[in-house]
Amino acid sequence: MMKKKMKYVLRLRVVVFVLSVVLSFNGFADSAIGEQPLASIAIHKATSALRDSASIKAHPPLLGLNGEDTEWVVVEYGNAEPSNDDWIGVFSPAKFNGTTCYMENNPKEQVPHICTAPIKYQFANFSNSDYAKTGKASLRLQLINQRADFSFALFGGGLSNPQLFAVSNSISFMNPKAPLYPRLALGKSWNEMTVTWTSGYNIDEAIPFVEWGRKGHNKKRSPGGTLTFHRSSMCGSPARTVGWRDPGFIHTSFLKDLWPNTVYTYKMGHMLSNETYIWSKTYSFKSSPYPGQDSLQRVVIFGDMGKAERDGSNEYSNYQPGSLNTTDQLIKDLKDIDIVFHIGDITYANGYISQWDQFTAQVEPIASTVPYMIASGNHERDWPGTGSFYDTTDSGGECGVLAETMFYVPAENRAKFWYSADYGMFHFCIADSEHDWREGSEQYRFIEHCLSSTDRQKQPWLIFSAHRVLGYSSDKYYGLEGSFEEPMGRESLQRLWQKYKVDIAFYGHVHNYERSCPIYQNKCVNSEKYEYSGTTNGTIHVVVGGGGSHLSEFSTVQTSWSVVKDYDWGFVKLTAFNHSSLLFEYKKSRDGKVYDSFKISRDYKDVLACVHDGCEKTTLAI
Repeated sequence: MMKKKMKYVLRLRVVVFVLSVVLSFNGFADSAIGEQPLASIAIHKATSALRDSASIKAHPPLLGLNGEDTEWVVVEYGNAEPSNDDWIGVFSPAKFNGTTCYMENNPKEQVPHICTAPIKYQFANFSNSDYAKTGKASLRLQLINQRADFSFALFGGGLSNPQLFAVSNSISFMNPKAPLYPRLALGKSWNEMTVTWTSGYNIDEAIPFVEWGRKGHNKKRSPGGTLTFHRSSMCGSPARTVGWRDPGFIHTSFLKDLWPNTVYTYKMGHMLSNETYIWSKTYSFKSSPYPGQDSLQRVVIFGDMGKAERDGSNEYSNYQPGSLNTTDQLIKDLKDIDIVFHIGDITYANGYISQWDQFTAQVEPIASTVPYMIASGNHERDWPGTGSFYDTTDSGGECGVLAETMFYVPAENRAKFWYSADYGMFHFCIADSEHDWREGSEQYRFIEHCLSSTDRQKQPWLIFSAHRVLGYSSDKYYGLEGSFEEPMGRESLQRLWQKYKVDIAFYGHVHNYERSCPIYQNKCVNSEKYEYSGTTNGTIHVVVGGGGSHLSEFSTVQTSWSVVKDYDWGFVKLTAFNHSSLLFEYKKSRDGKVYDSFKISRDYKDVLACVHDGCEKTTLAI
């Protein structure tokens, strides 16, 4: 009896251990609930069932007559045999039959009638609950300029067994190749700003550049480099198959020798072979302060935002319900924001390439005005056999290519997504949790160099960030493991945080908000919660993964080091008033109000002070 009981206990322990490992290493916080909305469509099973009794048409036929890059269209449709399973798919390019399908070694993806997923979809009864009775309805859908024409298709059979009933006329933007969706980012020096944008012009058609200058002064032109990628650059399906869409061309220009704290205007241009010009709209930004400059500096940090559609399309299992709230709140607060850090899980495209255009359009009002710095998450990078630290399929076959190309970061090698950044009194060390960070690794050496090279007299506020929680989190699944961190997370890094006196460490991946006490080796080193002064002796760890994706539950275990938790969408704002005063605020995305805050007040001597495992060596010699 005793032997049977022991075998049962051992088996139970093995099951619990395996379950915890699987949950942890498969991006549980991001994928346990919901999935990419477009992945819910079994487009490989679509069949042609075209019928005269079904129709669909869209208007207006030509968009962007006044230079708009976003327009609303009306789609009208009818079906003599309607069903609540009927749905509308938006396709771009407009031709979407299976004559040019990419073949991969996956039986379900061979010789389909349709080999490309729509860029968005909506159920036919969305705007008319009586559609199943009347067979007639219409939709207002928002389109962005994506370098190709569009068509609309009426399907029956639901998402799992699509039957194509009717296809609309095609519509397009006036200039589908126009330069669009600028993304600012810090360069490798403090007085450099980079502008990255997307267009339909390759270098053999037009020369890309940015025209820019101080507001009210003469303008200069800086050339733009051009990158793209191909289906063969993708590592697997759906990015390589039904999710593939031509990304156009991504250009980056480097604006150098900027004056500090100065407003510049800029616009992207392309000079055609006949020496005529194609121009974007005019934008503006304020250049960075000199490192160490004593002035008001405001930083926003969040993770895991994703994208959503303003017309209500593409919503499946409530996948990214807070995304637009966060975006809109940041736009509303933009005059009080200097720089943004989006620390991983950027779009949740998961291999559906069209969604990156949708995301860059969504954040354009922010990213065109202030530097929009990103970090790499599991939904950007992870794919089996490609060198990612986690052997999961979370990127949908993108394996980092989209994030590395669509956004600029000042990394030495963008395939290794770690980098440092200076903004006035702040020094940021951005880690890549999808590559090995443990002691002895290349990234560990970078992290130590980044932390150790900070001049704390000039830049007193030292910030560490990574996508996965390498510090502390009371997340439900971390709680099941008992570690309350990403496995192997803080074991190697906590010594560095302590030695170099990191003020705050930020993480995403877990979709909620949580703030720890100043902590070292699982113990709070300061009993204060809202006013920190003098030497704090430890690092405050903050989970700020509530940018927009579905929320993550907390563990029922009450962790001793957790100061504040919030099950909601939101972001953090840091305000450095000077070298001695920092304000931390957590704001909810739905109303922009502050729900948690604390202040740090200290002098330079407090940064230099000796703390446990963070003392400089001394000598008794005179």
